[in-house]
Amino acid sequence: MDPEWVWKATLGELELELQRPIFENWLKDARFVAYEDGVYIIAVKNSFAQEWLNQRLKSLIKRRLARLSGRTVDVNFIVRPEKVSMPMSPAPDSPLLQMAQDPLPASKFPSEPAFANANLQQDRTFANFIVGEGNRFAYAACQAVAQNPGVAYNPLFIYGGVGLGKTHLLHAIGNATAQEGYNVRYVTSETFTNEMIESIRTHTNMAFRQTYRHVDVLLIDDIQFLQGKESTQNEFFHTFNSLTAANKQVVIASDRPLHLLTKLEDRLLSRFGGGLTVDLAPPDLEHRIAILHAKAYERGVVVPEEVIRYIAEHFPKNVRELQGALNRVTAYAQLHQQPLTLPLAQKILEPQQAPMDHSPDAILEAVAKEFNITVSELKGPRRTRRISVPRQVAMYLMRNLAQLSFPQIGEFLGGRDHTTVMHGVIKVEKNLQSDPHIRERLERVRARLKQ
Repeated sequence: MDPEWVWKATLGELELELQRPIFENWLKDARFVAYEDGVYIIAVKNSFAQEWLNQRLKSLIKRRLARLSGRTVDVNFIVRPEKVSMPMSPAPDSPLLQMAQDPLPASKFPSEPAFANANLQQDRTFANFIVGEGNRFAYAACQAVAQNPGVAYNPLFIYGGVGLGKTHLLHAIGNATAQEGYNVRYVTSETFTNEMIESIRTHTNMAFRQTYRHVDVLLIDDIQFLQGKESTQNEFFHTFNSLTAANKQVVIASDRPLHLLTKLEDRLLSRFGGGLTVDLAPPDLEHRIAILHAKAYERGVVVPEEVIRYIAEHFPKNVRELQGALNRVTAYAQLHQQPLTLPLAQKILEPQQAPMDHSPDAILEAVAKEFNITVSELKGPRRTRRISVPRQVAMYLMRNLAQLSFPQIGEFLGGRDHTTVMHGVIKVEKNLQSDPHIRERLERVRARLKQ
């Protein structure tokens, strides 16, 4: 099997398996370089990503590569240079995965230094963002900002669930404005925090501040992860003020609306709410079908209409799930040289579609079994770590699977206050980004709900 296609298939599986921030931050930009003597050489964006992947995900990635390639393999992460041309060899012919005619033309972008240090993904543009009823207003607002940065809607606050296109729109704004010569910087709140901490450790605070306070357009993703980080919030507050006072554009993305960012300082919330706030809703069926057609076209593959519709009907939550499912079926068919048919797609994707009981009672029972406690203890008054951690996991799952409101969850857990529930959910979301143990426990609870 072609090693590059094995890597792409592995990425497709990992995109479905991992939490979105983990995949976006650490694997989205990883590129296949070579396969030598049983070792996959993969280029990543910086040494921080290299170290993180080696410590946290290397063993998982090796297992997925070995299973898809049918042999024992190793993986070596290298830091890619500033300028590097990654090999993009064309996929071999396959019975039904013939190359589509007239593939989308590659976008033309200015060379360095226009995009230097901007951290932009140049393949995420307004041109390839699929517009539907759920994102039309947000898309129009982002285009207006890109055309008049610092003038129209400053700041712009974008919120919506996982995989609905917030990050894509941030990069689209960045690419459009950088192409016009603006100094742009995209950053996640986690990276902003890490860079600030590093600047304190190395006594380079002023250089850090200049980096962010001298940009024309600042795009900050996942602002919810600044919650509870007082020093970082203070630094960002002054950065925000410095930029907006100079009529520089700030665009912020969050997975929740402003009123649910309960651990952000009021002064930040006030400033965020002083501009325009737009939301992204999940795509409807027609929108999902349009997205899948566009993604298949971008990949240069022909996917039968019944397969497109099957994926659209069975992955309704967000674009990330749609793209992950499409990547998985097309890569599987390519790797195994099989026609891409509806029965094949069902065979590949049905394990992910096993029915899951989302009822609050089922969630509590599954959590209690996983953590070896009783449902009564989950609902009871005890606050020891042995009980509080699984209780917070139950809160998170009832919020995300059962779609209950915070007051409803509190009532179900013995009459707890809704702010307690909100705190528990936020704490689990934060821990999922840094604690592999809690991720494993959560996945095992999900597996129990499918039994």
